[in-house]
Amino acid sequence: MMRLLLVEDDKLMAQMISALLVKKDFQVTTVHTKAEALENLEVFAYDAVVLDLRLRGESGLDVLSAARAKEIRTPFVVLSGDLDTESKVAALRAGADDYVTKPFKVEELAARILVVVRRTNGYVSTCIEHGPLALNLEQKLAYANGIPLNLTRKEYELLEALILRSGRTLSKDMILSLLYGGIDEPNSKIIDVFVCKLRKKLSDALNGVSPIGTVYGVGYSFRM
Repeated sequence: MMRLLLVEDDKLMAQMISALLVKKDFQVTTVHTKAEALENLEVFAYDAVVLDLRLRGESGLDVLSAARAKEIRTPFVVLSGDLDTESKVAALRAGADDYVTKPFKVEELAARILVVVRRTNGYVSTCIEHGPLALNLEQKLAYANGIPLNLTRKEYELLEALILRSGRTLSKDMILSLLYGGIDEPNSKIIDVFVCKLRKKLSDALNGVSPIGTVYGVGYSFRM
């Protein structure tokens, strides 16, 4: 499950957008101000930010510019009612990865989010392949040598999180944040349990090979 930060000052609109995105299988955290957005981005791991360009008393561009100045590379999808080219160019120059005009259909927004997340992580297709392993990001399915893997929801989410960040080491706290998003989070030791079970299933399917490596004292990484 991909984790999103929604920055929207209109609370009713935020609830509506969040509910629609949750139905599309995203995990959504909502904040209403620039300060809250930056605080969350510095502490938690998100796959993408959905940012309303017009915040009450603030500009969404300020949030975007401040995030980029802090070297936060999380992809941003900007929402705006402005149709003029100037607004789009300003948002893209400030560091936005995409620009969606209101009103929008949630199917389009969900598709655009998936595209920027894949592109940010170096992928262009909804189907990601790493040697004999493959993920279908839309259907939330994993395959080994073309055969479906029997993974639990959390095992799939863990594998997706690692593959999308292939070659990078994720700490247990970062993985916990991606899998639970601060909602009823268990102790970080649960990540060791998930990794152990996922390694066993991958090893069984890949003739003893497990692409999940341990970086001692830091966390886990996917390498294949």
